[in-house]
Amino acid sequence: MRNIRPRFVATVLAVLALVAACSGAPEQQAAGHNEQDVRFAQEMIPHHSQAVDMAKLVPTRAADPAVKALATRIEQAQAPEIEQLRGWLSRWGAPAEAPGHGGHHAMAGMMTGEDMRALEQARGTEFDRLWLTMMIKHHEGAVEMARAEVAGGSDPEAKALAQRIIETQQAEIDEMRAKLPQG
Repeated sequence: MRNIRPRFVATVLAVLALVAACSGAPEQQAAGHNEQDVRFAQEMIPHHSQAVDMAKLVPTRAADPAVKALATRIEQAQAPEIEQLRGWLSRWGAPAEAPGHGGHHAMAGMMTGEDMRALEQARGTEFDRLWLTMMIKHHEGAVEMARAEVAGGSDPEAKALAQRIIETQQAEIDEMRAKLPQG
């Protein structure tokens, strides 16, 4: 009987030590992201949302089938990325919108309300030219934001998305520049 008590105490102490050692794990998992990752997600959501809004204008306004095809690709790529970014913010316990970011047009490449109204009113080849010009600027802003994430972020998934954004949107910038009339 006397051997049972020390074994019981040793078992309880071992279990307590194991629980104490494991209690740090959730904090370590949560520490997989940093402020830059949160800022990237919070800012890329409205940025991508505006690109999707711009792409949705194309089917009824554009003249060039290549512009229509590009807009479809942009919408199909960025809409799911918005959900992915929202999921990360939720997992990280961060708000979907950065505090103090009421004026999103101040973000790199964002169109103003006036820009969007001009785009909504344009039609045909004028729309194509305006849309390509604005989307190039918009994509350049996204590439800038993604480069900041690659340089300063710590979450591997966020950095991987940022790298894909750089590669995809730079290729689209090159494609759009080639479509713009020279001169």
